[in-house]
Amino acid sequence: MKKITVVRNFVTIAFLLAFLVVLPAARADEMNQETKVTFSGAVQISGHVLPAGTYWFAVLADFSQQSVVRIFGADRTTLYATVITINAERSQATDNTAIKLAVRESMQPPAIMTWFYPGRTIGHEFLYGKQERKELGKDHQTTIVTGD
Repeated sequence: MKKITVVRNFVTIAFLLAFLVVLPAARADEMNQETKVTFSGAVQISGHVLPAGTYWFAVLADFSQQSVVRIFGADRTTLYATVITINAERSQATDNTAIKLAVRESMQPPAIMTWFYPGRTIGHEFLYGKQERKELGKDHQTTIVTGD
């Protein structure tokens, strides 16, 4: 009887320790908001054009009102862009990634305006130059909510 209690206690302690080790790793993904996104056509993001393909968006660091977002290729070995964003707000969170695009009338690819990590009302607004921002404000904007 005593042997069973010792084994049960050991299993319980081992489970709790495993949970404590895994918990910070899960929060690390939440902190960097790592998100896999696939575009069927080229898109523009803060002075960079990303060809059609799969990319990983990840927040490098949070500097109160702005963040640094890094965009990697599908295999996460090629860094395509490092851009500064400011906070963007929305009234309601979604369960999936949400990206707002400015669909341009010119031959230029759509521009990514904002990116929201699932479950958050605070996201990332990508910064553009004054003239480009003015032009993008005139373009039709649409929000795409994707699955992971």
